[in-house]
Amino acid sequence: MAEFAGYDMPLVYSSIIAEHRAVRSSAGLFDVSHMGEVRLRGPQALELAQRLFTNDVAATPIGGVRYGLLCLEDGGVVDDVTLYRCGDEEVFFCVNAANIETDLAWMREVQQKTGLRCDIIDESEQTALLALQGPTALKLAEALGRGHMPVPRRWRFAESELAGLPVLLSRTGYTGEDGYEIYARAEHALRLWDALREVGGDALQPAGLGARDTLRTEMAYPLYGHELERGLNPVEAGLERFLAFGRGFIGEDALQRAHASGPAQRLVGLLPEGRQVARSGYPILAEDRIGTITSGTYGPSVERPIALGYLAARYAAVGTRLEVGVRGRKVPCEVTQTPFFSRKS
Repeated sequence: MAEFAGYDMPLVYSSIIAEHRAVRSSAGLFDVSHMGEVRLRGPQALELAQRLFTNDVAATPIGGVRYGLLCLEDGGVVDDVTLYRCGDEEVFFCVNAANIETDLAWMREVQQKTGLRCDIIDESEQTALLALQGPTALKLAEALGRGHMPVPRRWRFAESELAGLPVLLSRTGYTGEDGYEIYARAEHALRLWDALREVGGDALQPAGLGARDTLRTEMAYPLYGHELERGLNPVEAGLERFLAFGRGFIGEDALQRAHASGPAQRLVGLLPEGRQVARSGYPILAEDRIGTITSGTYGPSVERPIALGYLAARYAAVGTRLEVGVRGRKVPCEVTQTPFFSRKS
């Protein structure tokens, strides 16, 4: 077990590599109930959501899911979140566990300033979230649903039942694999976990935070507190595709300027030579220090060390040869395209 955002979380069940490979080859089951859920409900819920959220709320269909960010006026990132559009007057956000209180405070501050009318409801303690991920995940869920469950398309969600329990099935994830994120009432979490384990048998591997991190790093998915924070903006992070300019979200003007002028630093993928892992905080070097590693690990699917980091934009071209300072040694590395892993690789 490991402490994360105030929760005791399973870091590993068997081994990080075994759990990682199970998700890539068959299926893994994660308990990510530490994540937060905040619902906006009322006549101006969508208007408030659009002020808060960088992606296009109006273009999100009912039953649709969008990834985006909550930003400050200067473009700094309050959090990266997923938005679920439940109706014409209702959405909910899945937010990072460490940011539940700060996100709630930010939402309420914006509501107070704008006067937009809706309820902001923190459902985090009442909600469990299990992530069933991998190539066989959908078949396992269908077996538990006894063939009578909707199968939402990717980036869609649907109300359903699993093991006789009401759930919300979201065809999303943080691993780069197909699968579901399954929302349920907190009091049903253990029954749902046990039912999924029973139907999956040996073909379903429980997986912890360690494998979740190696899987997301192979996909170059950002983690708040590493690749994203209030002192960084989505343009630097390469997340412009999640900025719906023209919708009036907070931080839009600053981010349009950053997009037009080009950022001074960029988030890149790096391939260190040899077997040495470049960890978060290690310096990226050219003649002098030009950046910092934000995440680094061994990538089990690509069978080599991989890393993400911010560096001066003039060094960000793919193929640029640099060095990483690792425990007093200079390890050669190269800027590479991301994601590190894809089904075509």
